Amino acid sequence: MNRLTTPPPLALYVHLPWCVRKCPYCDFNSHATRNEPLPEARYLDALTRDLEQSVPSVWGREIGSIFIGGGTPSLFSPAAIDRLLTTARTLLRVSPLAEITLEANPGTFEAARFRGYRDAGVNRLSLGIQSFNDAHLQALGRIHDSAQARTAAEQALTLFERVNLDLMYALPGQTLAQMRTDMETAIALGPGHLSAYHLTLEPNTPFAAAPPDLPDDDLAADMQTLVEDTLGAAGYGHYETSAHAREGQRCRHNLNYWTFGDYLGIGAGAHGKLSFHDRIERQARLKHPRAYMEALLPSPPGGGVEGEGATLIERRTLTRNDRIFEFMMNALRLNDGFALDLFEARTGLAVSALNPGMEKARERGLLTRDLHRVTPTEQGRRFLNDLLQIFI
Repeated sequence: MNRLTTPPPLALYVHLPWCVRKCPYCDFNSHATRNEPLPEARYLDALTRDLEQSVPSVWGREIGSIFIGGGTPSLFSPAAIDRLLTTARTLLRVSPLAEITLEANPGTFEAARFRGYRDAGVNRLSLGIQSFNDAHLQALGRIHDSAQARTAAEQALTLFERVNLDLMYALPGQTLAQMRTDMETAIALGPGHLSAYHLTLEPNTPFAAAPPDLPDDDLAADMQTLVEDTLGAAGYGHYETSAHAREGQRCRHNLNYWTFGDYLGIGAGAHGKLSFHDRIERQARLKHPRAYMEALLPSPPGGGVEGEGATLIERRTLTRNDRIFEFMMNALRLNDGFALDLFEARTGLAVSALNPGMEKARERGLLTRDLHRVTPTEQGRRFLNDLLQIFI
């Protein structure tokens, strides 16, 4: 196995797994609160313990970005987010210029809450809008309406210099005209970053068990084209499969994923990737928040024996073939592709390891390459799964 000479950039991902209610299309590790109070302080205690145990694996390395995802992280108070970020800065070398993103939903919006997140150090807000159409929001099981979506977006844009709006298309009953209206409404608000996701039916979700009436493949393809054309005409560069950004507004945290950087993941169900001189590891933590907290902390209200910290349910060293496939699975999401020397730097493998797959993909018109760079073609971007299949 070839060895890595220099570790890649490092990010921190923190998972806050609660939502007001579970959306029928969502397969993320999230849990409905069921009107019960969040165990905010206890979960933060567990995150602190998790981070303390993880420090040796990333000792001395600088954190370039922090992403607080979920779930609905905006269910947590600004004081909790402040404590979380203070802990991260205390235990890790967080860059003073780090991008710090918090995911929020319009249904949990309060102006004072958003100001509190900003004051705690969050400098990028990602809002889960999904649609500005009330019927579509209802079909998606969202807890907000279109008016709340607009208000939350407007307030976010007054408080944060960097804002992303998440939108979805190919929704139940959606027409091309309705999708265009969603895009135009989002553009008019003026965020620096827009993410547009094709709704997919994920296994083990209510939508998969009882599929709604979705646009057919041809209409969905027309919607994708319209998304790209509309956002491109408005000055948003399409830099990744689902991401569009104005100049200087690309998400640095996500770019670290796509360029096969490292990330430490803490929290219930969090995944991570860490590189060492002799190996690259994938990690995953206990999924259920109660089990996660019990593994790390004494039983409440202060008694019992402290958990042993055994939160990892997966700790796997990537094989040579894993490195090839996982690098390509991430890097080929980028419309500009990747430099060949990046593959060597991030995997520890010679470029020659890619040659058989690249030749097959080139013959099928799915990518191009020269002496320095590999780039997916338009066909390769449209049929990304077919392209990636070649490298499995």
